[in-house]
Amino acid sequence: MTDDELLDLTQEETFKYFWDFANAESGGARERYLPANPSQDQNIVTTGGTGFGMMAILVGIERGFISRTEGFNRLTTLLNFLKNADRFHGAWPHWLNGSTGEVIPFSDLDDGADLVETAFLAQGLITVGEYFKSGSSDEQALATQAFDLVSAVEWDWFTQGENVLYWHWSPDNDFAINLKLQGYNETLITYILAAASENFSIEPEVYNQGWAQNGGIASSANAYGYPLEVKHAGAEQTGGSLFWAHYSYLGLNPFGL
Repeated sequence: MTDDELLDLTQEETFKYFWDFANAESGGARERYLPANPSQDQNIVTTGGTGFGMMAILVGIERGFISRTEGFNRLTTLLNFLKNADRFHGAWPHWLNGSTGEVIPFSDLDDGADLVETAFLAQGLITVGEYFKSGSSDEQALATQAFDLVSAVEWDWFTQGENVLYWHWSPDNDFAINLKLQGYNETLITYILAAASENFSIEPEVYNQGWAQNGGIASSANAYGYPLEVKHAGAEQTGGSLFWAHYSYLGLNPFGL
């Protein structure tokens, strides 16, 4: 097997998780799929993973793993599900019931909006919108629906009037988790999308103070012979997990930022 063949196989098998093993009713990405372990709830749809899955479906169309019509039909089902699912100030929870669209608590206090998972989902929705916006009338309607879902997210509401974004809010528990989005970690894309929002944009100081910490996020540390450039949350000397970079840059070009 050549390197190119290995990469093709890896890409197709990754795509299959989001296509073959998606929730049958909603089309959303399952948090897990363990058919040999019925004790694990296989009806949990993860919103961030669903955003990744949307991108994977578009790759599947382009690579010929599925037809454009098949991809369009699956995405239509999925966007209709997301439109009717539980949202809180426009933001989705981390987990949804794949049949009903109702929130499934991620923890005792986390039974409402998850702004970071919403950002990962929004990346997928924007990509879907861009992909279909110049297509047929039906495809253009789907693109509009994708953009509308993103436009409804009230990013600025999650600041509590401060110069920082907060991760969670719940109608029952308010901001009780009290977790600020500060990096460097996977939450960068949340600030980018919040700043770019047409309806609910954050002020520049929310990014400058909340994320960049007025320049304090910069790092002179080196790990494994490479400069880290930024302080990784909880791992300032060694650098953090690779997904801290992967998730934000699925839909965002990191060069020139």
